Amino acid sequence: MKLATLRDGTRDGKLVVVSKDLTRCTVVNHIAATLQRALDNWNEAGPRLERTGEALEAGSQPTERFHEKDALSPLPRAFQWADGSAYVNHVELVRKARNAEMPQSFWTDPLMYQGGSDSFLAPREPIRMADEAWGIDMEGEVAVIVDDVPMGATVDEARDAIRLVMLVNDVSLRNLIPAELAKGFGFFHGKPPTAFSPVAVTPDELGDAWDGDKLSLPLLVDYNGKPFGRADAGIDMTFSFPQLIAHAAKTRPLCAGTIVGSGTVSNKLDGGPGHPVEEGGAGYSCIAEIRTIETIKTGKPKTPFMAFGDRVRIEMKDRDGHSIFGAIDQTVEQYRR
Repeated sequence: MKLATLRDGTRDGKLVVVSKDLTRCTVVNHIAATLQRALDNWNEAGPRLERTGEALEAGSQPTERFHEKDALSPLPRAFQWADGSAYVNHVELVRKARNAEMPQSFWTDPLMYQGGSDSFLAPREPIRMADEAWGIDMEGEVAVIVDDVPMGATVDEARDAIRLVMLVNDVSLRNLIPAELAKGFGFFHGKPPTAFSPVAVTPDELGDAWDGDKLSLPLLVDYNGKPFGRADAGIDMTFSFPQLIAHAAKTRPLCAGTIVGSGTVSNKLDGGPGHPVEEGGAGYSCIAEIRTIETIKTGKPKTPFMAFGDRVRIEMKDRDGHSIFGAIDQTVEQYRR
């Protein structure tokens, strides 16, 4: 089943079930007006939404044309957004570039930060920033939306709580982050609003690419119309989604609708830093990673961060080449009040 939230003049939009080919949808306000309401009552709403999806595919359900440009993020705002760093290769590279040793605990204890969840960007909404000097960067990720998770949940309990999967552009302002981390109190200014894919899907839609722990398909990141990243989200993922969820729930319950992200998808593949796509490598899911590799090799980075007018597109396709979640497609613009 595929779900999306369309603009309707309200903050939370209207929930629709979307066809598998992303061309048609049907409004389901008789089941749940919003995705959050569906998640709050998933035991009842989930099966009804599934039946609607089956009727949609069979042609026995009234439909309208689905346009990705009309979609908000599946949850336009959420009670909680917790982003992990499951691809420890990415963390290792970033630290190496600044000659910092990575603690061994990073391989056994996930990194995680709590992001702003009061207002997410729509998947086709511009990334508006006041200053290019802030170091604007994209971060291509995968995320899951969970049902209620009790405090102290086991990994198995966390796995059973996964309801939906979607893609992420976790925008980062790289030049603001070091000073914030130096204060010893985490991110704030360095993590502006995040965007999610037009569609969120139930795990069964992913077939054998989803094993309950991770999603094993390439994440397609295009930058200014050229392939930039093709890293496989199922490779080099040190911590599974159930492990990340259980980590987040160690000292607190997670309410239905909590979003948990994977962190930047990153592959080593050849045992060392990855290579650009044009050189036959898997490329990168963020600019910071290629800059760290440039720094390791030459002593300084050469690839600039994003500037006004730059465009990023993040998508994932099934093994037949069909888009699964639709595309996050954003241009950087200068913010003006």
